[in-house]
Amino acid sequence: MAAFEDDLLALLPRLRRFARALARDAADADDLCQVALEKALRARTSWQPGTRMDSWMYRIMRNSWIDTARSRSRAAQTFVEEEAGVAVGTEGDAEARLVQHDIDAAMHALPDEQREAVALVLVEGLAYKEAAEILDIPMGTLTSRLVRGRQALMARLGEAA
Repeated sequence: MAAFEDDLLALLPRLRRFARALARDAADADDLCQVALEKALRARTSWQPGTRMDSWMYRIMRNSWIDTARSRSRAAQTFVEEEAGVAVGTEGDAEARLVQHDIDAAMHALPDEQREAVALVLVEGLAYKEAAEILDIPMGTLTSRLVRGRQALMARLGEAA
């Protein structure tokens, strides 16, 4: 089981990045990551050695995010706009932070379906087939979501330049 935990730890940066793409908020992304990791550790016996752990974890994370979103929607909670705290606690070059903010804003402006597809294929580098399986959609649907997502990102980032 130590190999399972080591593989899970190695995936952590990619999982955090995907969580950020889903959640749109750093704190929510960290919470989502924690929930997904807890679920994976509890369900470690259901993971098949020799299969792709990243795909398994992305599916767990996406399903956890859907559960969270549904729960929040039912509770009708409100949150401060993300722009209110984007630069809090960041270090480094101001210009790089602005570029990153533009990219984050462009990603977060995408509809959920397009953002998930873009995050899995363009950011995480998964194959189309794998991303389609994780999202539980046909390959053609994934392709059209990617095309629309890329176009929207290019349009939005072109405006920011």
